[in-house]
Amino acid sequence: MMGSDNPRVLRRFIILLGVATFIMFSIWMMIRNYEGQTEGDYEVRQGDIFLSDEKYRDAIKAFDEALKVQPDHRGALSGQAVAYMGLKEYKEADSLLTYLIDFLKRTLEDDDKTGRGALSAAYANRGIIKDRQGRYEAALEDYIESIRVDRDLADGPGVVERLLYYEKKPSSVIARANYIYKQLKLPKSERLMRNPEEDEKQRRYKP
Repeated sequence: MMGSDNPRVLRRFIILLGVATFIMFSIWMMIRNYEGQTEGDYEVRQGDIFLSDEKYRDAIKAFDEALKVQPDHRGALSGQAVAYMGLKEYKEADSLLTYLIDFLKRTLEDDDKTGRGALSAAYANRGIIKDRQGRYEAALEDYIESIRVDRDLADGPGVVERLLYYEKKPSSVIARANYIYKQLKLPKSERLMRNPEEDEKQRRYKP
């Protein structure tokens, strides 16, 4: 029998239907993922991988590629600044962060939570640079702006993130700002602006 009640024909039909369904589902997922992305996102993900591996020069190149296809990609600008910070090339990092802050302040929509996080992170990272350079008053100003823009980011990573990625609880923007504020109120002779044990916990922010 060759009709639909033939077991072999029915089995073949079911297999072909399953394959077709899988292919269509895969195509649908690819389209859905593509629609949710902007140009340069792939290159930024590659840059993030290099950042995690502390391959800062490779990260900078990847973020450059993102910026070629999507100028002012905030993830690429932020990531590149973090890479320069990792290389201790603070002039380049500071310049990028200042550009990113100005760009976001001009273009940020009120309901853009991701953009607000990016702006808060940019202020925090620029504050860290000034902090490391001994420009404590200026660092405090940037930390305060970071807190004002997005307090959740300024509070530092959550418990789950700390358990997954950090051996010790990193210093948050709020904690460091509070420390600097208290020290600046003291006479210069009594100030202790550096606390190596705590300063070592401070992380760079990449939303």
